[in-house]
Amino acid sequence: MRSIRVRILAICAVLIIAGVGAWQLLPSGEAGGKPITVGTVDEVTSLDPAGAYDAGSWSLFSNLYQTLMTFKSGAIVPEPDAAESCQFIGQKLTTYRCKLRDDLTFSNGHKITAKDVKYSFDRLMKINSDVGPAILFPSLRNVVTDGRDITFNLSARDATFPAKLATGAGAIVDPATYPKDKLRTDNKVDGSGPYVLKSYEAGVKASMTPNTSYRGAIRHVNAAIDVKYYETSDKLLAAWKAGGLDVTHRQLPPAEIAKINPADPNVQITEMDSAEIRNLVFNVREGATLSDKRIRQAIAWTIDRGPLVGNVYDSTVEPLYSLIPQGFIGHSTPFFDTYPQPDVAKAKELLQEAGAEIPVPITFAFRPDGATTAESAEIKRQLEKDGLFKVTVKEVEWQAFQKGYAAGKYDAYTVGWLPDFPDPDTFGQPLVGTDSSLHNGYSNAKLDKLVTDTQQYEDRSRTSNDFKEIQQIVGEDVPLVPLWQKKDYVIAKTGISGSQYLSDGTGLWRLWELKRI
Repeated sequence: MRSIRVRILAICAVLIIAGVGAWQLLPSGEAGGKPITVGTVDEVTSLDPAGAYDAGSWSLFSNLYQTLMTFKSGAIVPEPDAAESCQFIGQKLTTYRCKLRDDLTFSNGHKITAKDVKYSFDRLMKINSDVGPAILFPSLRNVVTDGRDITFNLSARDATFPAKLATGAGAIVDPATYPKDKLRTDNKVDGSGPYVLKSYEAGVKASMTPNTSYRGAIRHVNAAIDVKYYETSDKLLAAWKAGGLDVTHRQLPPAEIAKINPADPNVQITEMDSAEIRNLVFNVREGATLSDKRIRQAIAWTIDRGPLVGNVYDSTVEPLYSLIPQGFIGHSTPFFDTYPQPDVAKAKELLQEAGAEIPVPITFAFRPDGATTAESAEIKRQLEKDGLFKVTVKEVEWQAFQKGYAAGKYDAYTVGWLPDFPDPDTFGQPLVGTDSSLHNGYSNAKLDKLVTDTQQYEDRSRTSNDFKEIQQIVGEDVPLVPLWQKKDYVIAKTGISGSQYLSDGTGLWRLWELKRI
């Protein structure tokens, strides 16, 4: 997904939970008081779950919409939320059935039925937006309802399907207000999550109040929330210093984070290991400048992560040498094993073998921000310093950037990625499978088969060798170069509790945990 969020977890089995007690939402007395303000540089692509697959949008989705399954904080096994129970039927892992709770309503008062759930998935797959999350369900053949029962029929085994239902892709929408064949565009939300959207101004603010009609796995919502959006980390920093924010997440400038004193009595800083990663992605379409893997391998021999980590990010990130970050089953280091340090001679030899004209011209795009601007300048410097490449840099606003790389307009671009759920599968098909969310034209039949193979095991530890082989193929084909793995920081005023739970290993943004003390 999109960029930013999670604590590293030792991933084990994605088990099936059937019949977990659910809770009625119980807002605290603070919920109706002064909203807690949360600042971020995330951008929201769409308020419609069928039209967004990015961190900013999904952060709101996890608070405004409800899914059949969800994750408790720090858990790696999903549990029912809108569902009363869920389980695979039989041993093939191709039929998954949920029983919907019978006491659910959308925020507009409409009762939620199993047919609404079917509508939500049918609509998601029909719209199939270029920047939407339909890609998470490549094996979903159809959805059938019978009373409160919802049956998902899959064309292939997928042990991770329950976890995918717990993501923003599984959000349940109201057929009365969400058109079946196009995205909703009125900046309103009719969901059944723990919050109700009271107002929204794109790029400025989302105001939310507790949804007293919510029924599901969350027991308490502690406060009303105003999420404030900033174009850059520097603007977020200015708002924080001016006292206009109670919490910041995703993210203050790295240099400022590095300077925060943990002993400061006025500030709480939560530092967590994270599985947010950032990749340099290549357009490998036929006829593209970087279609020859030897040119991409030459770039892999040129990239030096040290200056990126130390100079650009002030050691708030760590170098990454694999598709799958540390802390997940199958993690290996093929980009360190094969390209251990920059080597201009090997890079030049590969370019000559490919018959490339040196310097190779590259159009490189990125979404501008304080750190990403410095990062892009450093990447350009590294690629050009030995005369092997000539880089033209383009700063592109987020939504135009998404459309641009999906259309193949750039030779290379940098994209951050957050796990959708706590399993290495979230780094497979979405990033390097055929028709991936990166839209870079990469396809490898052997890799696709390995991705499918990993989805057949409920015991996720059995997938380790397959994921290592996937990473080895990526290291050879180089559809992308991993750059770094991030540490996650949440900064809050001392009068706010719960900020340590805001970000965890489940892919949810737990705004309901925040509370004034």
